[in-house]
Amino acid sequence: MGIVASQSFKNVISTYLGFFIGAINTLFLYTEFLSDEYYGMVGYMLSLAYVIMPLIAFGAHNTLVKFYSSFKTRVSLNSFLTLMLFLPFIITIPLSFFSYVCYDMIGDLLSQKNDMIGGYLWHIIIIALALAYFEVFFAWAKVQMQTVFGNFMKEVFHRVATMILLFLLYFKVVDVEQFMIGLVCVYVLRMFIMNVYAFNVKLPVITFKRINGLKNIFKYSFLIIIAGSIVTILLDVDKVMLGHYIQIEEIAYYNVAIFIATVIAVPQRSMHQILLPLSAKFLNEKKFDALEDLYKKSSLNLFIISGFIFLLIVLNINQLYYIIPEEFSGGLFVVLMISATKLYDAFLGSNNAILFNSDYYRVVLFLGVALVILMIILNIIFIPLYGINGAALATSLAIFVYDSIKLLFVYKKFKMHPFTTDIFRIAGLISLNVLLFYFWEFPFNPVINIALKSALIAVLYVFVVYRFKFSEDISILIERYLKIK
Repeated sequence: MGIVASQSFKNVISTYLGFFIGAINTLFLYTEFLSDEYYGMVGYMLSLAYVIMPLIAFGAHNTLVKFYSSFKTRVSLNSFLTLMLFLPFIITIPLSFFSYVCYDMIGDLLSQKNDMIGGYLWHIIIIALALAYFEVFFAWAKVQMQTVFGNFMKEVFHRVATMILLFLLYFKVVDVEQFMIGLVCVYVLRMFIMNVYAFNVKLPVITFKRINGLKNIFKYSFLIIIAGSIVTILLDVDKVMLGHYIQIEEIAYYNVAIFIATVIAVPQRSMHQILLPLSAKFLNEKKFDALEDLYKKSSLNLFIISGFIFLLIVLNINQLYYIIPEEFSGGLFVVLMISATKLYDAFLGSNNAILFNSDYYRVVLFLGVALVILMIILNIIFIPLYGINGAALATSLAIFVYDSIKLLFVYKKFKMHPFTTDIFRIAGLISLNVLLFYFWEFPFNPVINIALKSALIAVLYVFVVYRFKFSEDISILIERYLKIK
């Protein structure tokens, strides 16, 4: 776990820095500097871009990670890397042509409930293209076991740039339309910076030679378009569907609630950057004992860390909604539902990395497609009935079913599972904290209340985790940074 712990810790720091800046943007700047209608449009625009990004990438970022360690000669490796660079570009040409020819038709289709959506179609396409190539360049660095800079760019850069744009909007340096164009430029600039870094780590040697196993590579790339994007679709399609059923400003309220809950996923996202190439390496080299050890340790460590964040959010959420504008408080149920889902997702550890880099990714593909269809059906049923709460319920149910099936599938095919005695002890500790603190508040100002309650929870949680040695890796980190011993 050395390289995992080292890079994961650095990635956690940069990711939380990004989420801290994002929290300021989401909870305060967007809500004060931008109208609810345009804030909802930003959420819709970015969500749709993330949904179509895997199609443009053609799975190249996942394919690069899976097959990189299987090439043993310099010529074959350079040919493979050349293919990965040009693959998204080949897909972009016909997609852009189709978008140009059918622009009005697509715009009318998306604008049935909210007319303003049709005016931002090209914004969405360009952001999706920038996202796709950013992931390819990030994967380029990942396979060299260099994830820290890429994670910083992925989590921090665009949020800082967005903050600057929001202040420029507030001081009337730019108007709202220039702000929307500025957002597009931020994602394009991020892509180019990642490009420079990735090529500095390993300069490409453009080589057009025959690649062994090309059929398997294309088959994987084609199927991983869907398989590798299931989680993205599950998290963003709800916002896209909300645009068809409710007023777009309500998406802003939903977006704030989702952002709060997503903080729980930060450690998983950070660790996943290094778990992917390591899992691919162990699978390619048939090191199943090392793979199982990585699975159990990643699950335990993520459950401990994400459980702590889960407690800080859920046990302070009522006070937090006193701080932000009152109209956003309707997202309380959304926070609770998505938070529980994110915690369960974190518990799976390297499960995704194992499946997407194994020969069983086809099965996950079909399961994922079925569950996306299920989620769409659930959204159609629940959104008209319960609005944003219905979208949260549909998302949570779909992800819970999907994660449970993946958990069972890895156990059946690899005879591996993440369950240990310490997992159940941590689950008990989390449950106890919820029972003790959810209905109890200090009689002070909400900010002071949150600070005091968080400090009390932190002391209790960290003490129990360290005292009973739930995780060797976590105990070492506690000793190092709290100067124990």
